[in-house]
Amino acid sequence: MSAPAKYFIVEAEAMPEIFRKVAEAKRLLETGEETTVNSAARAVGISRSAFYKYKDSVRPFNDMLHGRIVTFQILLKDEPGILSSTLNVFAGTGVNILTINQSIPVNGCAVVTMTAETSALRGSLEEVLRDVTVTSGVLKCEILAG
Repeated sequence: MSAPAKYFIVEAEAMPEIFRKVAEAKRLLETGEETTVNSAARAVGISRSAFYKYKDSVRPFNDMLHGRIVTFQILLKDEPGILSSTLNVFAGTGVNILTINQSIPVNGCAVVTMTAETSALRGSLEEVLRDVTVTSGVLKCEILAG
């Protein structure tokens, strides 16, 4: 006989209100809208003890049908302003950049790895690649994952 399921995906309206409030309190703390557990718990109308009881068990589920996470790898010339210009291209496409990692430049080039969420993307990923690739100072742009 198999073990009972350890995790469930439950529509927010079907679960007890306390779980939704704990998730909202965690969001307030993560975004800096509230700075203490006490103020976050008070803001959503729960006790601190309820927050602590459920905080490690409640996590929001991000529906991947509404947005994709894509990782780009970009090879840039090591010149002032090129990364900024590249980020402006991404901003113009509607993607939400989640992470940016840049290596130390070697031989006048730096590798930048960016992860972006694409739910608000205007156009296609192919267009993003083309627009980034034609940016001055960009030597190469490709999708690593997504």
